[in-house]
Amino acid sequence: MEQTASDYTTDELICTCIARQIEDGEAVAQGIATPLVAAGYILAKLTHAPHIVFASAIGNAICSDWSPLSLSRIEETWLGRALRLLSFAEISVEVLPTLRPKEFFRPAQVDARGNFNNVVIGDYYQPRLRLPGCGGIADVTNFSARIYLYVPRHERQVFVEKLDFRSGVGHPPSFPPNVGGDERGGSPGPRYLVSDLGQFDFATGRLRLTSRHPSVTVEEIQAKTGFPLEIASDLEETTPPTEEEVQLLREEIDPLGVRKLECLTGQARWLALREIIEQEKYPISK
Repeated sequence: MEQTASDYTTDELICTCIARQIEDGEAVAQGIATPLVAAGYILAKLTHAPHIVFASAIGNAICSDWSPLSLSRIEETWLGRALRLLSFAEISVEVLPTLRPKEFFRPAQVDARGNFNNVVIGDYYQPRLRLPGCGGIADVTNFSARIYLYVPRHERQVFVEKLDFRSGVGHPPSFPPNVGGDERGGSPGPRYLVSDLGQFDFATGRLRLTSRHPSVTVEEIQAKTGFPLEIASDLEETTPPTEEEVQLLREEIDPLGVRKLECLTGQARWLALREIIEQEKYPISK
């Protein structure tokens, strides 16, 4: 049995949980500005899933190769080492129906049935915050049974009873998801969610806590969730990353620490951005 690490960080735990959801030979899709997901995919490739193929919104590219995470040179892998560069039409009518990639989305809001919002906070016409938008999420989540979610900061403002806007489709109230069997015939809706507090599934059609992270209590998770949680009868504690997984993340996959940006806010995030850019030898003006 591999030795578990004792000094891992929250971002490393999330990356490891993402990696453990990937199976060898799968196609995995990556959006823009999702370094936790990118690091998790690469970690899976370097450990138990060497034959996965990456599909990325960056350059509409498909790759089997990888490079360490970067800010200023992020396109190099996708545009320089791609197996194929695709048009939007090719992605829509060829890649999505045939490869059926597994994809992790980060919701700004998510409800108990896995519906989620990436468009606005507040009223659509007079929002308190305009978000990046759905970028095809509304289309993919209407037919794909390979949707996974991640939330770097588990808060009541994210896990809400009612969304301000729905851009990602969850599970309908009338029936639970077809988790087993052929995913091509399964109903749409997320299959899994990982946050900085625990891991969840939607086996009953609603968000269900299946694993709490070390030192996190069920009561803490419920207090930071804006609706009643279902709790699995066989609730477990999340297995920490191994020493090898932490070493790969820190030394091979992301030595710059780009993955940490998704877990930071405000001044801490700005300082981390500045440090990464300076490490990449691209000075920024004051």
